[in-house]
Amino acid sequence: MRANPTSHSLITRIEQAADTDGSIRFLCSAAGNGTVEEVPWGRLHDEAMAMAAGLQARGVGPGSHVAILGPTTRPLVTAIEATWLCGAGAVMMPLPMRLASIDEFVRQTRARILASDAVAVLIDGQLAEFLDPQPGDPPIIRLDELVPGWGHCRANRYVRPADDPDALAILQYTSGSTSDPKGVMLPHRAVCANLDAIVRGGQIDPGIDVGVSGLPLYHDMGLIGVLATPMTTGLDLALSSPQDFLAAPSRWMEWMSEFGGTVTAGPNFSYVLAARSLARMSNLDLSAWRIALNGAEPVDPAGVERFVEAGRAHHLDPGAVFPAFGMAEATLAVTFPQPGAGLETDIVDARVLEHERYAPAVSGDAADARRMARLGRPMYNLEIRVVDETSGAVLGERAVGELEIRGESVTTGYYRNAAATDAVFHDGWLRTGDLAYQTDGELVVCGRIKDVIILGGRNVYPQDVERAVNDLDGVRAGNVIAFGTTSKRGRESLVVVAETKEAGVAAVRDAIKDAVYNSVGLPPADIVLVQPGTLPKTSSGKLQRSLCKQNYTNGDLLAV
Repeated sequence: MRANPTSHSLITRIEQAADTDGSIRFLCSAAGNGTVEEVPWGRLHDEAMAMAAGLQARGVGPGSHVAILGPTTRPLVTAIEATWLCGAGAVMMPLPMRLASIDEFVRQTRARILASDAVAVLIDGQLAEFLDPQPGDPPIIRLDELVPGWGHCRANRYVRPADDPDALAILQYTSGSTSDPKGVMLPHRAVCANLDAIVRGGQIDPGIDVGVSGLPLYHDMGLIGVLATPMTTGLDLALSSPQDFLAAPSRWMEWMSEFGGTVTAGPNFSYVLAARSLARMSNLDLSAWRIALNGAEPVDPAGVERFVEAGRAHHLDPGAVFPAFGMAEATLAVTFPQPGAGLETDIVDARVLEHERYAPAVSGDAADARRMARLGRPMYNLEIRVVDETSGAVLGERAVGELEIRGESVTTGYYRNAAATDAVFHDGWLRTGDLAYQTDGELVVCGRIKDVIILGGRNVYPQDVERAVNDLDGVRAGNVIAFGTTSKRGRESLVVVAETKEAGVAAVRDAIKDAVYNSVGLPPADIVLVQPGTLPKTSSGKLQRSLCKQNYTNGDLLAV
């Protein structure tokens, strides 16, 4: 039996999924035994009801906000479900990206807890020592205090609240890649609408498909796409922590083979790492894999093709490639391609794109040809349009402007931030801050408005520069940032910062210079090679170009 969700409440959908025969497998560090721990969704629901009863005894109920902090584990997943079962809104707290940033992590965590008006903080015992309670703080509850042992469940003490589609289900703080994080309000109605769109757009069959993921659960793609979808449909899920993937990217491919994974997701850099792993691996069977969603950062067509080529020996279907677009303010998914279509690109004249903000189609052998990944069409319950970001006028086919969205899964606004809410909406449409164009009804994203580098009248997109450098020998994949600086004379110039482990930095610097010139026709004015793990990133792993530029200007980069 499989769930057939129709309700606008996550509680009802979770209850339906609990009656299916689906399960969640916790892998590696996410499992209590360090290997594999399989738990039927029905059993997890019993445990979540017991935990919810414990939360209700502490005053958590409809309208409450609960901050949740911890690595991916069975207790953490249970706590997320328990929060929803109470009728409360989940506020996922990011984990520190690097140990060197512990002080900043603690500061940001406390700020988000207070800003979200959380009535309780559920925390993994390993992290409890980092949060020193201050007067006025909500109570900090260790996860193991709520359920000391799974054999001691008291689910019968749980009191089910009434369904409320307009109640807040998730308060999702944005990653802050271009601005300070803001709390995106997502009611049950919006989340359920996006879950429906994901299932429909991905043609997901919970009775057949198997999800595999190591995405962080404090990021929208992990929380909603990876966890909430199976939790509310009964889809089988194999779940690990991001740390397990980063420590050994080959594990992701091994799990896709071992568990017959059909659906997974990750940012572009994860597929770069996967391609490198696949080239060294043998005896994998990836024939069941049908959706390899690539999102959260710009899609590199050449990198995707290397992944596909590396997967051929392991029976990977090239049609599994699934470049998509999404954002927290739209709950998650905005555009999906047709399942099975694979990577589709739009070849445009780069010179016209940069000078005239128009994307004319050209042949692949044209002098200034550039390939752009097509990201599919809007979800069935969303609309998109491209407008002039100054006048608001709607633009035509292939004209580049700001992407706007409206529909059932769009946020109701930013929590207690009326100014930001007013600024993000334009005549009922959500302003994304992304430059994009449409062709044949499909979306192509060029970059963030705030990140565009203007050089000699050209609009240079930093991801084009970063993409050219990303795969060079000596450069750490996914750890390149490009930005523009202005001299005292007002002249704009290009700077590239890249992480490297190489001792011979001169050769790496020369390779970067050549790659950038070949890509955008301009040499960088400065190339800075920095120590591994030092480039600023958001909690979800996105590059922080503005902060990197600030560190460069202040002389704070840790150069090798």
